[in-house]
Amino acid sequence: MLAEKDPQAAYSETCIQDGDKIGEGGDVRYPIELKKSSDTSDTEAALTFDPNSEEIKKVRWKVDKRFIPLLAIMYLCSYLDRASIGNAKVAGMETDLRLQPGEFNTAMSIFYVGYILGDVPSNMALKRFGPRLWIPSVMFIWGTVMIATAAAKTAGALFAARFFLGLAESGYAPGPVYLISMWYARNEQAIRVGLFFSASTVAGAFGGLLAYAISHMDGLSGLEGWQWIFIIEGIPTIVICILAFLYLPDFPATSTFLTPAERALTIKRLAVDAGPSDESRFSWVQFQAAFTDWKVYMYFLVTILFHAPFASLGLFIPSIVQGFGYDHVTTQIMTVPIYVVAFLSVIIFTYSSDRKKERGYHLALLSFMATIGYGLLVLTRNSPVGGRYASLMICTAGVYGYVPVMLSWSGVNIGGHTKRAVAIALIVSIGQIGSVIGGQIYRNDDAPLYVRGHSISALFMALATVSILAFKFLLIRENRRRDRLTPEEYERESSGTDLADKHPSFRFYT
Repeated sequence: MLAEKDPQAAYSETCIQDGDKIGEGGDVRYPIELKKSSDTSDTEAALTFDPNSEEIKKVRWKVDKRFIPLLAIMYLCSYLDRASIGNAKVAGMETDLRLQPGEFNTAMSIFYVGYILGDVPSNMALKRFGPRLWIPSVMFIWGTVMIATAAAKTAGALFAARFFLGLAESGYAPGPVYLISMWYARNEQAIRVGLFFSASTVAGAFGGLLAYAISHMDGLSGLEGWQWIFIIEGIPTIVICILAFLYLPDFPATSTFLTPAERALTIKRLAVDAGPSDESRFSWVQFQAAFTDWKVYMYFLVTILFHAPFASLGLFIPSIVQGFGYDHVTTQIMTVPIYVVAFLSVIIFTYSSDRKKERGYHLALLSFMATIGYGLLVLTRNSPVGGRYASLMICTAGVYGYVPVMLSWSGVNIGGHTKRAVAIALIVSIGQIGSVIGGQIYRNDDAPLYVRGHSISALFMALATVSILAFKFLLIRENRRRDRLTPEEYERESSGTDLADKHPSFRFYT
C-alpha cells in the first residue's frame, strides 16, 4: 500500500537557485521544496539520497563546530545565572536580606512566572528576527539584571530581580531546541541537545567551585560574598553575548559561514529528512495546530511532571548537601562530583537515544532511576553520609539525563517550522508550571533532611514514568494506524495544505 512506503517515497526535491528568498516578515523559504512527484526517477533519487555520505559528514561537522560549543556556552551562562541564588543562599544572602519563612521559595518560583510569560512571544521573535540578533540582545538584558541583583536590600527587590531575570532568560530558553531542530535531522538531535544541555551540569559543578572561590571575597569593597556571586557570574554573560552576535548563525537558508554548495547540501539533507512536514513559511494553520494537537498536551503533562524535580534539584543541591553536615565552604566543593555524574548521564542517554532512534523507554528508565534515587534519600536519611550522597547522585543522574531526551522528543515529532516554533515554546513555557511548584518543594522547616521534598519529587517522577509509557503506546498506535491506511484513506488524509506532522507519511519517534 502507498501508506506503507518510506515517508519520502511520494516526494522529490526541486532546487530553487541558492539564495532565493520567498515570503514576508523576514521568513525565508528553504531552497528545496518538496512536492508530489509523478516522475519515477525523481522518487528514486530521493530514496537513494545518502544522508551519511562523506560530503554531508564534513558539512555536519562544520555546523557542529560553529553551533554546539556556542550554544553550550550560552546555556552555561543561562543556567549559572538562574541557579546562582542557591549558592548565594548558602553564602548568607537569606540572613543578610532578613528573608522571612517561605520568601526564599517565593524568589525561586517567581523566576518561572517571568519565564512562562515570555517563552512563546520570544520564540516567535526568534523566528522573526533570527537568532544572531535576538539571542545576544536578551543575553545582554539578563546579564545586566543578574549583576543588578547584587544591589537587592529587601525581599521585594529580590523578587523583582528574579522575575525580570526569568522574563529575559525566556528569550533564550526554547531557542536552542528549536534551532537544533532546524539544523539537524531527527536522529541527530538528542545528542546535540544533550551536548548543549550538559552545560547545565558543568554550570552546576563550576558554580560550586566559583562560589567557593568567591566566598573568599567576602567584605571586599564593602560587599558580601553572596553579592559578589551575582556580580562575578553575571559579567561573563555580557561578554559572551558579544561573541554570540559575531558567530551565532541564523537559519540554514541564510547562513553565511557555509559555502553555497554546503548550504544547498545541508538544506537538501534536512528536506529529505523532514519529508512532508517541511513547510517553512509562517502559517496561521500551523500556528493554530500547535494549540489543538493532542501530542502537544501530552508533552505539557510529562514536561510539568519532570520540571518540578528538575527546578527544585538544581536550585537546592547546595542546601541538600549542606544538610549532610558540611560547612558552607565544603558544601560548594561537594556539589561538584554530583554534577560530574549528571554530565555522564546526559551524554550516555542522549547518544543512545539517537543511535536507537528511541525516546520513550530511555525517558522511562531515567525517570524511574530518579524515583529510586529520591526514595533512597528518604530511606537513608539517618544513614551515614556516603549512602545519602550516593542516593543524591542517582536522582541527579536521572533528572538531568531526562531533560535533553525529553526536549529532543518534542523537536523530532512536531513537523512544520511554524508549528514547531510555537509548540516548543508552549511546551517549555507550560512546563515551567512544574518549575513554579518545584520552587516550593524544599522548605526551610523541612531542613536538613528534606523528607517531604524528596517524597514529593519521587511522586512526580513516578507519575512521569507512567505518563511517558502511556504516551509511547499512543504514538506507536498512531504509527500503526497510518501504516494500515488504504490508498483511498491515504489520499484523503494527505489532501490539504500545511499538514505538517498530520500528513499520513509522517512517522513519530516513540
